[in-house]
Amino acid sequence: GETRYNKDKILQGQGVDEPLSDTGFRQADAAGVFLRNVKFTHIFSSDLLRAKQARKNKFCKDLEIKYDARLRERKYGVAEGRPLTDLKAMAKAAGEQCPSFTPSGGETLNEVRGRARDFFEFLCQLAVEAGQKEQKMHSAASNSLGTSEVQSIFPWTNHGSEAELSSDNGGASKLLDANILVVSHGAYMRNWIGYFVSDLNCTLPATLTKSQLSSVSPNTGVSHFTIKLDNENILKPEINCVCLNQDSHL
Repeated sequence: GETRYNKDKILQGQGVDEPLSDTGFRQADAAGVFLRNVKFTHIFSSDLLRAKQARKNKFCKDLEIKYDARLRERKYGVAEGRPLTDLKAMAKAAGEQCPSFTPSGGETLNEVRGRARDFFEFLCQLAVEAGQKEQKMHSAASNSLGTSEVQSIFPWTNHGSEAELSSDNGGASKLLDANILVVSHGAYMRNWIGYFVSDLNCTLPATLTKSQLSSVSPNTGVSHFTIKLDNENILKPEINCVCLNQDSHL
């Protein structure tokens, strides 16, 4: 959600732990309403205040939100707390483009991507373990669907998610082993999505443009990915982007 620093185009990074503004809370509430029928099995959030202030919907009230420093925004070093124009001026003085420029004390894009990769591989392992637990429950209780399977009602079915989710197994893939909500930050998520596309060959919506792919998510923007894991090699998942930076709830 929006903070006053967002509004004033001042870099926050990791060193400025600014709370949500009144607008930010309204945006977060709108995102909660938008996702009100989605039942998540796990919730992870950056441990920075502007991410931690997200609120739970009715399906999430009994779930623990786990805070993880790997989901923090990119660190901008000496540029944190300063206007975005200062970062652009630093990049220009160094003869570099702004998105790839690393100010003194900041993280390189490769370092940010490394954090994203590490966290995603952790999620893959978590999902495999959830699937194994579900299988044990199946074998232990005949005629049971297993309580760890989740059928989620996604609010953007007109964006093709229903077709994507039911393309195999006669729709059985709508029952998910894990349905994970991750709350993070714009520059970090742009790097994570870049990792999905360049390293893991994530498929994208046909209507998505290059500029949309490289843009930073709006405040409380929602992106949805379906991920199929091979238990023999969980580090080579099949990833499909259902929607990117969705903001129709705002």
